[in-house]
Amino acid sequence: MKTKFLKLSLLALFIFTASCSSDDDKNEEIPAVVTTKVSNLEAPQTGGQGQPVGGAFTKFSFSQNKVVTDNSWDIAFRGTTIIVNGGAKIGITDEPERTGSGAVSIVAGTFASVTSFPAATTFKQDASTVYAIPTGSGNGWYNYNTSNNIISPIAGKVFVVKTHDGKYAKFEILSYYKDAPANPDPATAVARYFTFNFAYQANSTTTF
Repeated sequence: MKTKFLKLSLLALFIFTASCSSDDDKNEEIPAVVTTKVSNLEAPQTGGQGQPVGGAFTKFSFSQNKVVTDNSWDIAFRGTTIIVNGGAKIGITDEPERTGSGAVSIVAGTFASVTSFPAATTFKQDASTVYAIPTGSGNGWYNYNTSNNIISPIAGKVFVVKTHDGKYAKFEILSYYKDAPANPDPATAVARYFTFNFAYQANSTTTF
């Protein structure tokens, strides 16, 4: 009789412990998504001014928050060109292979206002004829002022990126010049240095 009572007590204790553990798991909060600022990411290129453009792309990983040299990159920069690790090469000199499943959706709004993932149909990969983030003034991420040769990020454009491994991030470009001057001086501003904000969502949710 005592043995049977002991077994029942142990069973009740096990069920209670499992229930508490399950409740704790349900109450565990998903870590908040943190906004990170990247400053002075260099995106050099060779050529230009009528000469063939070349040079390695600077490859960036959102999950690692750093420049990488392997295939774990999500986006890459060279001059004003930004590519994503998904899709096909367009065929320019020194362009890296796309080994991931990356894509981009361009959203109108402030960085803070983009809190949910856009519809899957709005995401585009790089293709053999056009990049997911188009190049050229007014078409992609910047405007070019022909009177002073200054490149300015287009306000209200947020880029939501499906990363190379199927996670998500969003970023906004703040400046194309070293140290991100508020009003770049055409005589002294050093170009091809990106400053941008990004937020990376590592969890299985659909919001930032």
